[in-house]
Amino acid sequence: MKSYQVIILIISIILISSCSQKDSIDTKPNILFILADDVGREVLGSYGGDSYQTKEIDALAEAGMKFNHVYASPVCHPSRITLLTGRYPFTLGDAEWGSFPEQAEGQTFAHELKQAGYATAVAGKWQLATLGNDLDQPHRLGFDEYCLFGWHEGPRYHEPYIWQNGELRKDVKESYGPDVYSDFLIDFMSRNVDRPFLAYFPMALIHDVSNDLSEPPPFGADGRYENVKEMVSQTDRIVGKMVQSLTDLGIADNTIIIFTTDNGTNHTSIVNYEDGEYIEEEVYSNIYGMSIPGGKKKFNDWGVRVPTMLVWPGKVEPGSLCNAMIDFSDFLPTLNDLVGLPQPDYKINGRSFAPALAGSEFESREWVYSQKEKDPPQFMIRTGDWKLVWDGNLFDMRNDSLETNPISLENSSEAELKARQELESIHNTLRKGL
Repeated sequence: MKSYQVIILIISIILISSCSQKDSIDTKPNILFILADDVGREVLGSYGGDSYQTKEIDALAEAGMKFNHVYASPVCHPSRITLLTGRYPFTLGDAEWGSFPEQAEGQTFAHELKQAGYATAVAGKWQLATLGNDLDQPHRLGFDEYCLFGWHEGPRYHEPYIWQNGELRKDVKESYGPDVYSDFLIDFMSRNVDRPFLAYFPMALIHDVSNDLSEPPPFGADGRYENVKEMVSQTDRIVGKMVQSLTDLGIADNTIIIFTTDNGTNHTSIVNYEDGEYIEEEVYSNIYGMSIPGGKKKFNDWGVRVPTMLVWPGKVEPGSLCNAMIDFSDFLPTLNDLVGLPQPDYKINGRSFAPALAGSEFESREWVYSQKEKDPPQFMIRTGDWKLVWDGNLFDMRNDSLETNPISLENSSEAELKARQELESIHNTLRKGL
């Protein structure tokens, strides 16, 4: 073969290889991961709630898979650490409130996806640092771009205080924060339609306005703060806006949408500020004929069992249902499976539930874990039938799903003692695994 023919052959092989690699990258699914704040199952129509209109969120359950047993922490900070790292916070030293474990900064799901060629962005609520003191932290956690409100620095809704890629935004005084965050992510997605992306959207809604600022946050147009019903409506609108943007950009068929929440609904909501005091109202929501108080901060199922849906056109059967036990540590390994990445070479607590999306049988976890404070350690560990809470109370979830009849050690039957011992053994083994 003549030398020029050899050169042409080599060039052709290189070009074919390059195109194949690019095609492989380009066909990886985009990921829009929405994490609502303080939205319990009882809020959504798709889970039986009837106090609010949530047609856009409910449409996700119709378009994909709804999950019945996903468990977060009862408050936001530990939920977010678990979600990002695939590990329970106590295994990382129980970072102080509003911080992130330094040793895990390079071990988040954003870093994992970057290995597969993903562009990454986050917008909304961060709460893992006071950003003004550490403007590079979102980048260190694996996000190429960010647009985040300054937690404990300023408002999140009206006249929002927003850091974007290291700069304080000066153009949003007349804007509504949730629209700023969502517009940022839509712009990010539009600039990355030719490569796979992760758009992580930890929403500000429906969390209360901050009540620890030097000045009370600004009111909305009605001269007060939005109540829960109004914030749920805004949440539903913003979710619909994000989903519609995927269609407008022509990428809906190759985008995985995940919707979940960080904990249950708050039991009170700040609605006004008068005479130097924040005015709160109690929050009750109707579901299946019951009036349920918000469960945030509690380890009952209204506090830690969160609504979750996943849409993947052509891959996940519309209207399907998953009853497997899943907790927040499972999202990182699942995302790795969905994009064809190997699992991390560092230890995680999660296990992938990706096989469930195709309706396949898989070895799901037998128990889920949730934690809150570290001193004393406050936790919940649950199987399908039993739940043990850190204060020693055991619940029979088959016959007491509302957890109104705690079983003390002193009043336990033989079966209840056995269940307690099994859960205590799981917890002790988990703690020793540090």
